Amino acid sequence: MAEGHQRQPLRPWQIRERCFNVRRRGLDPVEIRTFLYRVADELTVAQTALVAVQEENVRIKNALRAWQSAQSANHRYR
Repeated sequence: MAEGHQRQPLRPWQIRERCFNVRRRGLDPVEIRTFLYRVADELTVAQTALVAVQEENVRIKNALRAWQSAQSANHRYR
């Protein structure tokens, strides 16, 4: 990988659609596909949870800023 180049996160569809070369005495393609779908499903759950946590983080930060502003205003006018 080139320096400074970051890989993009895998998307569930990329996992589901990934193909591998078939070789004699290779792995069972049905087993591989089943596993890739399981991994993609778990990635979907993890990415959905991450988005929810990021949104909650923004909500908490905004609430904290509002509370700090209110506290600051209360102390100025005493």
